[in-house]
Amino acid sequence: MANKPRTQTTIIAIANQKGGVGKTTTTINLGAALAEQEMRVLLIDLDPQGNASTGLGIGHDQRDITTYDLLSGDVELTDAIQPTTVDGLEIIPATTDLSSADLELMDNAKRSFLLADVLRSASAMALEYDYILIDCPPSLNILTVNAMVAAHSIIVPLQSEFFALEGLSQLILTVRDVRQTANPELRIEGIALTMYDQRNNLSLQVEQDARENMGEMVFKTVIPRNVRLSEAPSFALPVLSYDSNSKGSIAYRALAQEVIDRTMKKKAA
Repeated sequence: MANKPRTQTTIIAIANQKGGVGKTTTTINLGAALAEQEMRVLLIDLDPQGNASTGLGIGHDQRDITTYDLLSGDVELTDAIQPTTVDGLEIIPATTDLSSADLELMDNAKRSFLLADVLRSASAMALEYDYILIDCPPSLNILTVNAMVAAHSIIVPLQSEFFALEGLSQLILTVRDVRQTANPELRIEGIALTMYDQRNNLSLQVEQDARENMGEMVFKTVIPRNVRLSEAPSFALPVLSYDSNSKGSIAYRALAQEVIDRTMKKKAA
């Protein structure tokens, strides 16, 4: 069987300054769904809470080398990468050390470019990942800016609740600023509606508002409220491993296919 041809690594930040919108859940399960499609995926945990690391079975005692060390320039990228229980999905874990990054990087003239310098390097591209996914913290701080400067695009998880669109304008302004000052190719890959309940009029209204305002930027796939999706992290597994046939698994497979289709279309353009 011939080797699958490699394409350029696509770096995607999963970002929303609002907490509790399904950001880490989306990062973990999108990564697992992409890996299921025989993509090689690296997940960068850039959230000091380290929930993506925990959700993929990386215990605190296994986090000797983390994204903090990577940003500090103390280690090589390959030294920080760990396998997960999902074939094709690897991770660089995070600890609470990252929470001090804002203060520690304040005097560094290149503070916004630290992650980009690592992930856009020739040595990183030589690892031939199809996708690098960055799980951002729930704020627009220096860590999120680093992710935006490093990324080709952003996926925004948007909870299907009242005021969901309110915070989106600030995120879009930040993307515009980063595009003008540091990363002109940055774009919003798409908006993913999460915690969607089709029996709830509010979810339907949020979806309608999002599609009317943001158009094709909103993914066709919506991520449902799903018990199995909520349970999976407590078993340190993506929902695709925990219950492959659940509604959550089916939704993230569909989202992964949309992401693949969109990125392939951009590369072909």
